Amino acid sequence: MGDLRGNAMEETEVKYIDETRQGEVLLIDTPEKKGKKIFLESYGCAMNFADSEVVASIMIKNGYTTTNKIEEADAVFINTCAIRDNAEQRVRSRLHAFKPYKLKNPALVVGVLGCMAERLKTKFLEEEKIVDVVAGPDAYRDLPKLVETAETGQKAVNVFLSREETYADISPVRLDSNGITAFISIMRGCDNMCTFCVVPYTRGRERSRDAHSIVAEAQDLYEKGYKEVTLLGQNVDSYKWEDAASGEKVNFAQLLEKVGLVSPKLRVRFSTSHPKDITEEVVRTMAKYDNICNNIHLPVQSGNSRVLERMNRTYSREWYLDKIAMIRGIEPEMGLSSDFIAGFCSETEEEHADTLSIMQAVKFDFAYMFTYSERPGTPAAKKLKDDVPEEVKKRRLAEIITLQHVHSHESNLRDIGKTYEVLIEGFSKKSNEMLRGRNAQNKVIVFPGEGKYKAGDYVNVLVESCTSATLLGKVIKL
Repeated sequence: MGDLRGNAMEETEVKYIDETRQGEVLLIDTPEKKGKKIFLESYGCAMNFADSEVVASIMIKNGYTTTNKIEEADAVFINTCAIRDNAEQRVRSRLHAFKPYKLKNPALVVGVLGCMAERLKTKFLEEEKIVDVVAGPDAYRDLPKLVETAETGQKAVNVFLSREETYADISPVRLDSNGITAFISIMRGCDNMCTFCVVPYTRGRERSRDAHSIVAEAQDLYEKGYKEVTLLGQNVDSYKWEDAASGEKVNFAQLLEKVGLVSPKLRVRFSTSHPKDITEEVVRTMAKYDNICNNIHLPVQSGNSRVLERMNRTYSREWYLDKIAMIRGIEPEMGLSSDFIAGFCSETEEEHADTLSIMQAVKFDFAYMFTYSERPGTPAAKKLKDDVPEEVKKRRLAEIITLQHVHSHESNLRDIGKTYEVLIEGFSKKSNEMLRGRNAQNKVIVFPGEGKYKAGDYVNVLVESCTSATLLGKVIKL
């Protein structure tokens, strides 16, 4: 699975990147409002953060207010990720940090939500005594009742996976928002069954959201002043919605066009794509509209066909390279990023070398890179032996990272002297005198603010220099 949160990195070296975000408090404080308060933290991919916006909406509609101070909360929710073991260990560590608050206020309800809750189910209650509520990704409508049950002293669990739930009728409460960019969830679940991945078991089967509700949400965001939306799904290219009443059918390329037509001033991005499903129709739609950003995150995972087969990725090395050729044939300036797993089951040195060579062949702008982490319950854990020594995994990962560092720097060097339209997202992480934004290829560009520009403005930036992760430039008038 690729990073659904956003692929750009700012002013950092290309290094081992874990797509799971550290826990972040997402709710604003509303001290002037009365009522029970929730405190919410999220970990993981963008889908988790979008889900947290749904959770907040449901709880607020049921009389709760929000707080960013855990000591004021009546209920504490932690929205979890199960993609790798280190993501789960962060959650467990955070739960232990909640214990003093629970001791001080025994009525405090502690809830674990999302993928880790779905994976462990009632076992979580046994392992983490502090937890009162366990709710899977399809059980958020039930949260108010689950909290009520927990308030009586009982444990409350709902990990039912639905074949229909998309939360299409719920208007998310925009959290952690700059008021400029927002996520729109277009589908849930995954049918791909990659042997290393836990997602199909924690998020269920694919189901696509009503296309009209997606376009309406994009329209609403634009009218509220948002300048960019990112369409989210575990595999957006397999989006397929049909209106049972009218027979209308919408695939991903058609949906992308519908959202792009909301306004030429509304930028549109999407994440994540699966190589087997990305189509020429999608790429041509991207090329047709200036406001649909030229960036595709296309996880390859390995450059060796035998390893890809063991991963059940359903494509070969040659097939993937043909797909890249198709994309660049239509849009030569397409930004491309990827995922790599080092040390998958039985991977040999020659097969690892194939991963390095496919990187050389494509030269991705950036990538998310990991060592293989066996996840309980997956086909790989059941049928394949995790037999690559940890020190070998780490050494192979280091080689992947080093090569990606070179390619990222080369990609940025090629941009020097070019001018890009940039949507300003805020201040640089290093200085309030510098602003940051992204171009259509999803590259971060940092430039002097000069006191003239603000978040939400579009500006044209001439790239003058770069690091391996960031473009540096100045605003110019065209």
